[in-house]
Amino acid sequence: MRETGFEWRRLLKEAAYILVGSLVYAIGIDCFEAPNGLAAGGLTGLATITSAIAQASGVVLPIGAQTIAMNALLLAYVLLTTRDRDYVVRSIAGILVSGVMCDVLAPFVSSPTQGDLLLSAIWGGVFVGVGVGLVFRSGGNTGGVDIIAQLLAKGTGMPLGTLSVICDGVIVLLSIPVFSLANALYAGIALYIGGIVIDAVVDGPRTARVAYIISERHAEIANEILYEMGRGCTELQARGVWSGSPRPMLMCALGRTETARLKAIVARVDPDAIMIVSNVHEAFGEGFGQFGKNGL
Repeated sequence: MRETGFEWRRLLKEAAYILVGSLVYAIGIDCFEAPNGLAAGGLTGLATITSAIAQASGVVLPIGAQTIAMNALLLAYVLLTTRDRDYVVRSIAGILVSGVMCDVLAPFVSSPTQGDLLLSAIWGGVFVGVGVGLVFRSGGNTGGVDIIAQLLAKGTGMPLGTLSVICDGVIVLLSIPVFSLANALYAGIALYIGGIVIDAVVDGPRTARVAYIISERHAEIANEILYEMGRGCTELQARGVWSGSPRPMLMCALGRTETARLKAIVARVDPDAIMIVSNVHEAFGEGFGQFGKNGL
């Protein structure tokens, strides 16, 4: 019974992510990007272009319906290449709900930034990024050029990330003759902002840091980290290339606010120590977040 209750809570949480994310996504498209001719990459950007062309001929071609139709063809490929049926179901839900939201919301909203391409690009990128990020957190997606990039990657051997950027760039370029060069440039800004916001929503506030410390007095530093900071510490076996002698190295994951404390400890124990601090997107385990479904 407990497992069944947990499963229902998980499903409701994922459904909420998809619904809210799709609504926010639709606001970004209908209020900021589409009314101002910003085709900011993805299949939605392509649908924005074709919708504008059709409108010039007196034909109404809804953006949401187009994206659903385009993604339906791509999902056929996904179904043939993945065994993760849960991912497929969530993706279908994300594609359908976001597409329907775009078309249902469009007649009832207006653009608060009409004519201001910079504000439209900024806020369009923010809303679309938040919306897509929330859908990503459900474990699914809203479809788009990533699937196309996967197809091209198999045939060309090029990196998937590079192909995704190229596909988005091609769609932005295709918008130039339909809208204008200025619109395409601002669409690029919206695309960039959206990517940053998606990462922020998916990763959340869980960004942490990891420190590597090389010191002759590593045992004393490790003791201070363990008992003064209350953090775990791992000793890695390293070797000096020049001397050939063993050089134990400490590795410690810590929160952003604890970096200054660690610096003070190392400086006090061994001012000649070497300390390297780098950012990490997420940290799980004791003292950090707990592992959850889909790594969230």
